[in-house]
Amino acid sequence: MGRLFGTNGVRGISNVEMTPELAQHLGLACGTYLNSIKKPSNRRKCAIIGTDTRTSNSMIKCAFVSGILSTGCDIYDAGIITSPGLQYATRSFKMDFGVIITASHNPPEFNGIKCIDADGTELAPEQESVIEDIYFSGTFAKADWKSIGAVYPKPDAVQVYIDKVVSCVDANAIAKRRPKVVVDASNGAGSFTLPYILRKLGCEVISLNCQPDGMFPGHQSEPVEENVKDLMNTVKAAGADFGVVNDGDADRAVFIDENGKYITQDKELTLFAKLAVEEASKKKCKNMYVACPVAISMSTEEAIKPYGAKMVYTVIGSPKVARKMIELDAVFGGEANGGLIFPEMQYCRDGGMAAAKMAEIISKTGRKVSEMVAELPQWQMVQAKTKCPNEIKQKVIEEYAKSAKALKPESVDMQDGTKSYFKNGWVLARPSGTEPIYRVYAESKERKVAEKLLSDHIKMIEDLVAKLKV
Repeated sequence: MGRLFGTNGVRGISNVEMTPELAQHLGLACGTYLNSIKKPSNRRKCAIIGTDTRTSNSMIKCAFVSGILSTGCDIYDAGIITSPGLQYATRSFKMDFGVIITASHNPPEFNGIKCIDADGTELAPEQESVIEDIYFSGTFAKADWKSIGAVYPKPDAVQVYIDKVVSCVDANAIAKRRPKVVVDASNGAGSFTLPYILRKLGCEVISLNCQPDGMFPGHQSEPVEENVKDLMNTVKAAGADFGVVNDGDADRAVFIDENGKYITQDKELTLFAKLAVEEASKKKCKNMYVACPVAISMSTEEAIKPYGAKMVYTVIGSPKVARKMIELDAVFGGEANGGLIFPEMQYCRDGGMAAAKMAEIISKTGRKVSEMVAELPQWQMVQAKTKCPNEIKQKVIEEYAKSAKALKPESVDMQDGTKSYFKNGWVLARPSGTEPIYRVYAESKERKVAEKLLSDHIKMIEDLVAKLKV
């Protein structure tokens, strides 16, 4: 069988890899999978679907819907909605399944299909594997003509999500403080949520790129620093308390401080983790866990340690983080890409909730964003990638692990690549699951040390590739 799902759903260029035929067959596979799951109720299975603002959304959505309807499943259409909004709707409306048509932060020519479990989390790998087997084998279970599914509108899904976010923070404290916030929805689905959440909380909101447009005319939808110069300048010029930008499907949020300075996403993750465990410690929580992927900065672990919290590392990917959080009843989790998970809201990355939480933090503490960021532990991370042909990748993995252990690190984490901890820092080398490359990360308190660790381990991999290619 082939491989269809990546780290976050199925993605490709519209009408090239991401075609109506693929979408329809995936709809058939998802419907067949759903009908194979036995539930106590005899009602037909139902799913909810939504899209971001991309130009190919109607094409992909209609094709997917035709496939899943033919298996006898009903579909509820939420229209344009953020990924966390669709995930919350899946759970709150008690759907059996959710589907969001989005390519998240990718350029406008891309689109994708992300599948959601009944509890609002992204599907587990084993569930995706079952769907892939059905897709590639073509063993679709189609309904007879009397049992074909129907489509129903679900226009209240966006408002239900907004109301839930507002209920998860101290709205009275925010309304009393009335922070000034500049928001940038990247012309994506956050146009329908980000400014409305903050206005409902009582913030003074200045909006940029909050008109939905699948061509992303304001800037590309990935919230990296070079794409948000207008936001940075506007925050400073307006004297705002902070700025916040979503990516295309608003599962990520990245922040600008009151001086117009971009907050790097590793510092963002560390700040929210620290604040979460600080709040949990005041409530005398006994088991305080924070879950994050193995590639994040040590600054997060250092920041939460004084509060008695424990860092738990996972395989890279937000679904892995979310499921580990559920397992441990963690107080916080996330990735160093603007994807933050707040368990009081739901177990998925949530850019709307992140924005609301920042408004709450500055309102309740009276502190400036820049001051809080300046107090965080300072680590220096560097990363690079090097070529590694797929046909020898497994052998390189095995040999590199031996070579890394021969350097006698203090400890080694093998759950996702090889992460070696040394006295002066750490190195993680992990092969890409889709590309013929190795990604290598290194971190230390001193940049020169991190760069030396990185170059040494890149050379180790390059030497192994040269040796094993012969």
